[in-house]
Amino acid sequence: MKSAYELAMSRLEKESPIQKLSEEQKRQIAEIDSEINAKIAEKKVFLEGEIKKSTGDSLAQDELRRQLASELSRLEEKREERKERIRGGK
Repeated sequence: MKSAYELAMSRLEKESPIQKLSEEQKRQIAEIDSEINAKIAEKKVFLEGEIKKSTGDSLAQDELRRQLASELSRLEEKREERKERIRGGK
C-alpha cells in the first residue's frame, strides 16, 4: 500500500512529468549559472564598494542598496529565463 506522500508524488508526476535533461542541456545550464554568478559577484563588489565610499550619506547608501537589490533580482530573472529556454519551456 502506498503512503500519502507516494500517492501525491504519483499524481504530481501524471500532471507534470519530470523532464530529463540531456548532458548538453546540463552543460548549458551550468554555463549560465557560472556566467550569472560572475556577474552577480561583479555587481556586489562594485556597489558594495560604492556604499562604503558614501559613508555618512545615508540617502546615497539607501539608493545604492536599492540599486544592488534591483540588479541582483534582474540577474536572477535573466538566469531563470535562459534556463527555462534550454529546458524547452519557451
